[in-house]
Amino acid sequence: MDWITHDEDVWFDFRGNSPKQLTPGRYYKGSVDGFADFGVFVDLAPGVTGLLHRSELDRRLETLDWESGDTVFVQVKNVRNNGNIDLGWSIRQSESEFRGARVHDPDGDDDGEEIENGSSDGPTAVKKTPKGISTKSRAANGAESTATAEESTSSDDERAEPAEPEPEPDAGSETAAADPDTGADASGSGQDGHVVEAEPEPVASEAEPERVAVDSLGDRVGETVRIEGEVVGARQTGGPTIFEVRDETAVVDCAAFVEAGVRAYPEVGEGDAVRLDGEVELRRGELQVETEELTALSGDGAEAVERRLADALAEKARPDVVEPLAGMPAVEAVTDQLADAAEAIRGAVLESRPIVVRHAATADGYVAGAAVERAVLPLIREEHARADAEYHFFTRRPLDDPVYGMDAATSDVTRMLQDSERHDEKLPLVVLVGIGGTTDSLDGLGLLGVYGASRVVVDAEPVDTGVVDETSVLVSPGLTDADAADLSTGALSANLAAAVNADVRGDLAHLPAVSYWDAPPAAYTELSSEAGYDADRTGELREAIALEAYYQSYQDKRELITDLLFEDGGGLAGHVSEQFRSKLDTEVETAEANLELRDVGGVSVGVLDADSYSHQYDFPPAALLADALHRRADDRTATIVYATDELFVRAADVVDVRAAAAAAREAVPEGGVTATGIRQNRIEFLSGARGAVVDAVADAVVTQL
Repeated sequence: MDWITHDEDVWFDFRGNSPKQLTPGRYYKGSVDGFADFGVFVDLAPGVTGLLHRSELDRRLETLDWESGDTVFVQVKNVRNNGNIDLGWSIRQSESEFRGARVHDPDGDDDGEEIENGSSDGPTAVKKTPKGISTKSRAANGAESTATAEESTSSDDERAEPAEPEPEPDAGSETAAADPDTGADASGSGQDGHVVEAEPEPVASEAEPERVAVDSLGDRVGETVRIEGEVVGARQTGGPTIFEVRDETAVVDCAAFVEAGVRAYPEVGEGDAVRLDGEVELRRGELQVETEELTALSGDGAEAVERRLADALAEKARPDVVEPLAGMPAVEAVTDQLADAAEAIRGAVLESRPIVVRHAATADGYVAGAAVERAVLPLIREEHARADAEYHFFTRRPLDDPVYGMDAATSDVTRMLQDSERHDEKLPLVVLVGIGGTTDSLDGLGLLGVYGASRVVVDAEPVDTGVVDETSVLVSPGLTDADAADLSTGALSANLAAAVNADVRGDLAHLPAVSYWDAPPAAYTELSSEAGYDADRTGELREAIALEAYYQSYQDKRELITDLLFEDGGGLAGHVSEQFRSKLDTEVETAEANLELRDVGGVSVGVLDADSYSHQYDFPPAALLADALHRRADDRTATIVYATDELFVRAADVVDVRAAAAAAREAVPEGGVTATGIRQNRIEFLSGARGAVVDAVADAVVTQL
């Protein structure tokens, strides 16, 4: 009988001298050679060095506690034609965490030999179990059930030498003594010389394992169990195939092994209802079932599993009640919509469907996205045993331009198709908070729809009618008769987060107040104060988030935003907000000194040439500068900040920027005037017609005031 040690569970000592002698998929011991911004260089042998790119890590590069010369374990992912070696992360970083160790000496006689790694347990044999035959049933029918450590760690092409046959005993020797029960001697003959047929030992019939719930496996380590559920993911490693199986309670990884790197049970795929028997193990702190038998169900069996899962999903996903964080009529008017959105998000977690949250790279946008993140991550941790599940199943991607256009949609579709093709992942649920509610986003929403990705849009502003048909769930007070003039997207999203996960309500109480630049509604000021955040504290948080949102606006900065909004005692936010005020005050002071005041139809309008009188490519961006200038204005009704080919309008009253752009386009037909980014009151134009367009927009704005 063949015994084999998974390449995935063994580390190799490389004794070659060329990258081409390495075997992709194996784990090797190496030493840290140096660090770069993009990763870590690891020596596998003298003159053989690979790169562990930061994208391969399960943590941030700067959090690694490695130092040059440290012994580490890495996986060889690929050896390129030019000799470059791509390395992968190994969660195991000590010899004792592997099942064994082997020599990889391409030119030596000891290639493949076992290495004593000092572990008290020694290498553990892993049995190749053909489909449909459990390990225990084979042993019960006389198959070998044990092997020596030497046999268990030998390579496939090694075979043990046959043992010397035992000499047949003499009839009169002690070894030929008669069996007291049968009267037969060791040769099988009775005392009178007749052959006595020994009765065969009965084969023990082993009872089928009991079907148990996945969420009970933590109390069943070491037991052989049966689970029934749906395959929600399957990935092939260098050793076993890992099936993620979900029942009505939770998800667990199940390892099935046929041969290193070979797909086990190829007939079983994502979405199949299955019955799985196996032993529950605790591997590197995570639960895993070692599969002994896996069967794809059909007919009544599959229907029963699907019905249990559907009933459990519907029951668990729909919140029992949606209770607003504070008494806000605009929020109370959309509680049913919030329940629908919460059900979609909770359902995605239960279905092991990735969630992608898109939001604007502004203080309000970051508060909105972080609120949803705060609610969802604990649910993912509860649902999945994998330590990196929260990074795998939840992504927050800020947008510099608060429009879900084709650029952002193409990026999301490309990623989701790659993940589906490479890792058999389900298509994600895309949640758009504060973006996606205008016609500017219709093309992007439509592209997601073509591929069947679900779309949830959450927007405190009125939404364009065409958006309704391009969303799966839409949350907007604009769909009701409620007055939402004093509602921010951050406040609306915080209420959604409370509906998704009521356990984090206390963490969310201060977020609505943080999302307002002007004075928050009294209900949210009081809510924040009760949570221990006064006006000064929420102001610091708002400024700190706004500054960090500007830098690397395309990055989620998950840990930093979490520290600021939820874990900070005031020191971090205070430090960052000081930088915000210093940078903003300097720019505003310069801008005000160069602001052109115009009398347009009896209305005072301030106009700033941001190209000439602000620092380009530095904080604050033009939109935030326009906000700050207008908030501090007491001698004008409107402010226009323009740059090379765009301008931002701010006014005391609401301005229909689309109408203003249309009027300017009619006045300057050669200017290419277009309203884009309606939420920012932003208008684009051709730079050659800048002067005429600015004049035309000023006239159009004044006619609305």
